[in-house]
Amino acid sequence: MTAEWKKDALVLGIESSCDETAASVVRGGREVLSNVIYSQIDLHTLYGGVVPEIASRKHIEKINQVIRQALAEAQITLSDLDGIAVTYGPGLVGALLVGVAEAKAIAYASDLPLVGVHHIEGHICANYIEHPDLEPPFLCLVASGGHSHLVMVRDYGSYEIIARTHDDAAGEAFDKVARAIGLGYPGGPKIDRAAREGDSHAIEFPRGKVEGSPYDFSFSGLKSAVLNYLNGCRMKGEDFSQADVAASFQKAVVDVLTEHSVEAARDLGVKTFAIAGGVASNSWLRSALQEACDREGIRFVHPSPVYCTDNAAMIGVAGYYEFRAGYRSGTDLNAVPGLKIGEKQGVFIPGKNA
Repeated sequence: MTAEWKKDALVLGIESSCDETAASVVRGGREVLSNVIYSQIDLHTLYGGVVPEIASRKHIEKINQVIRQALAEAQITLSDLDGIAVTYGPGLVGALLVGVAEAKAIAYASDLPLVGVHHIEGHICANYIEHPDLEPPFLCLVASGGHSHLVMVRDYGSYEIIARTHDDAAGEAFDKVARAIGLGYPGGPKIDRAAREGDSHAIEFPRGKVEGSPYDFSFSGLKSAVLNYLNGCRMKGEDFSQADVAASFQKAVVDVLTEHSVEAARDLGVKTFAIAGGVASNSWLRSALQEACDREGIRFVHPSPVYCTDNAAMIGVAGYYEFRAGYRSGTDLNAVPGLKIGEKQGVFIPGKNA
């Protein structure tokens, strides 16, 4: 174990928080040497959503294979690594435990430092991969199946939640509406595709507001409005356009995310705005935010779609900056399914930072 953290350090990132088993090798916190993802989407589609027990078992089957492939593609061995970073929360507890146990075993056997990474902080750090000049501070919209947050990135590893959802997350609403209109799972990409053939002004769905919290989000009312519309059509024996419902629903979500994000960015005086999480790959959202940021003179950055969905490269990047700051985790690192942004289960070791 080196006494100082090298600027070009090699970090193995491991991600298993939900239904992707992933491993990646990252150099210097910015350069991705490999990024291997085994997705279970086809398997869980049979059940209309992720089945936790099945996800955990599949992680156990695939994790060694995925790590070996990541090392091979990076053309390195375990002895070349400087550290191991692993997602330890939030997520499905069984799925998280597979990655955490694997990371601890490798770190112990190879005498490598270990650090636990917050999954959502990993998503935020995905922006560093393709924007080498990006530095904190900046504001980031995190939109995924479980989260709809506006997070102020004060510094590497320093986060402040500015806004959050009061009920459904944006991605959760996408999945539920997609299921209701017969598109199935996963809802986000299927609604995005269907909406391209629809009229986004065909149905006027509500835009949720939270009294006293102008930046916060609420999508349960929108979801209910869509379900009520569909039930009304069925009760009257009327057909509905799947594409029009998808387009009108998606526009309502995108309008809210864009309006609240830009309002917060303007009020906080930020110069750079970023997005992260699975919903950040939505084509309408990216286009709407680009236009809004251009009007406000705000720089808009975003990861490629492969770095928006769950991956291990983002965990390797976040881990690099945790290591650089001096954080280390011990063999008592455990899965924390309800981990909050900013919480750390580890030890700060002065003098370990580069």
